[in-house]
Amino acid sequence: MSKKQLLLTFGIGLIVLTLAAAAGAYLLFIAPLMNRQGAVASRAQQPLVTPVSGAVATQQAIPTMTTPGEGDQTPSLGQELGSEGLAALYEELNPGVVSIRVFVEGEGASGVGSGSGFILDEQGHIVTNNHIVARAERIVVIFHDGFESEAELVGRDVDSDLAVIQAETLAEGAHPLALANSDRVDEGDWVIAIGNPLSLGGTMTLGIVSAKGRIIPSGGSRYSIPEAIQTDAAINPGNSGGPLLNLSGEVVGVNAQIATAGGTQSSAGLGFAIPSNFVRRVAPVLIEVGSYQWAWMGIEAPPTGVNQLIMEANDLETQWGAYVNAVAEGGPADEAGIQGSTGTEEVRGFEVPVGGDVIVEAGGETVKDFADLLSKIANQSPGDTLELTILRDGDRQQITVTLGMRPTSNE
Repeated sequence: MSKKQLLLTFGIGLIVLTLAAAAGAYLLFIAPLMNRQGAVASRAQQPLVTPVSGAVATQQAIPTMTTPGEGDQTPSLGQELGSEGLAALYEELNPGVVSIRVFVEGEGASGVGSGSGFILDEQGHIVTNNHIVARAERIVVIFHDGFESEAELVGRDVDSDLAVIQAETLAEGAHPLALANSDRVDEGDWVIAIGNPLSLGGTMTLGIVSAKGRIIPSGGSRYSIPEAIQTDAAINPGNSGGPLLNLSGEVVGVNAQIATAGGTQSSAGLGFAIPSNFVRRVAPVLIEVGSYQWAWMGIEAPPTGVNQLIMEANDLETQWGAYVNAVAEGGPADEAGIQGSTGTEEVRGFEVPVGGDVIVEAGGETVKDFADLLSKIANQSPGDTLELTILRDGDRQQITVTLGMRPTSNE
């Protein structure tokens, strides 16, 4: 790949990082944790598409959902937990975690797969990943004590890679796990993962939050998932769909992907979890209507935001903001008058887009980069208006966008 091609690769689908070394190339990529024989999930892309019509689901929390906590900070490992504390925490939390076995039949996807999940409520609703159950003909839930129950798919959302299934019967002692407020998660917080890696149910690992605010591909649609939590707690194929928990025993995220290296699919110390606040937003709607509608603006932008080359080519005074590379024709951004790139210029040997708007504020809050903008849009609903501040030709302008409904993703 040439330098020019590398610069112009702005999609946030499959995250690929190639490091050149004297001994050769080192390939690092994000992969779902599903341990399935047969089909391989398609990779996320972000092509420009036009919106489709349809009813917007009622997107309200249900009474059984826990609300974001405003209590004290998560205790440190040294302050609250030693080996006995971790053992007690495991005994408390493991009955809320399940192993999931799926049976897949059909063209391009045949065999048996495994994953993880956690109990959401006393009605037997269980949260897991969409990529585990999307093509399942039969779903079996295995509880902490070995008890097995048939389960049915209640609803799923390919864009967030979340799904809800419901077990026919809960095992004795099985109980729901509480949801944390993932906005309160910080780098360095201790976390544990409990799940079914490599079909070894009830496995607990310990680590920290390595980073937050990551963008990861959904694994099954053209859209990406913002606000993902990165952790070094060991997670492997089969952990997918299981909980990432703080030391207070609350779910901060749903383990979904790992970075793998050298062609293997084992843990490389880089795991990614879908934030619990996405579960809080999506799961009640999946239970109520079976699907979820995300807000959509209809732009393409470099994931890095305004880098030095874009700043220089567009004569900008700052590197903050989301540079608009392209606008979906007829989409919300297009109707609001947001402009994409009008061409390219060569800067230091690279072809760099020029002429696009730079979004520097959304809803009165600073936009640092495209990830920041995606996060703000994700926390809106179709039909909401969003006040934007943009830079165009060096001038600050105010634009109001009425957010639409994401076009249907094709898995």
